[in-house]
Amino acid sequence: MEQRHPLPPFTMETALQKVQMAEDAWNSKDPERVCLAYTIDTEWRNRTEFINGREAVKEFLKGKWEKELDYTLKKELWGFRENRMAVRFVYEYHNAEGQWFRAYGNENWEFDENGLMCKRYASINDLPIKESERQLK
Repeated sequence: MEQRHPLPPFTMETALQKVQMAEDAWNSKDPERVCLAYTIDTEWRNRTEFINGREAVKEFLKGKWEKELDYTLKKELWGFRENRMAVRFVYEYHNAEGQWFRAYGNENWEFDENGLMCKRYASINDLPIKESERQLK
């Protein structure tokens, strides 16, 4: 049985640890590494896309990081209870044409008893910025 520590129910310490682990994984931009944090049958909503299953997540992330270049992310725990978390985040990237963006959003996470994320619902907004306005480097 796969387990991804820390396991729920979360404390402040373990919730903060889980968020930092997610930030570190996403900043690796490695779809293979990132997708291992999710259940085989994970459910996602990412902007207007609905993604089901770990393999679909992996394919989604491959495409994401092919388009979102020099991606850098910061996550912040907003709240938690038992096996659920609310996370606020900001990330920056540029497209192939060189236009930079800052993306802001919120995620709701639900974990199974093994510490794998079974649900991830993300609301995200992109703001075009100048390279000189970057805050995450």
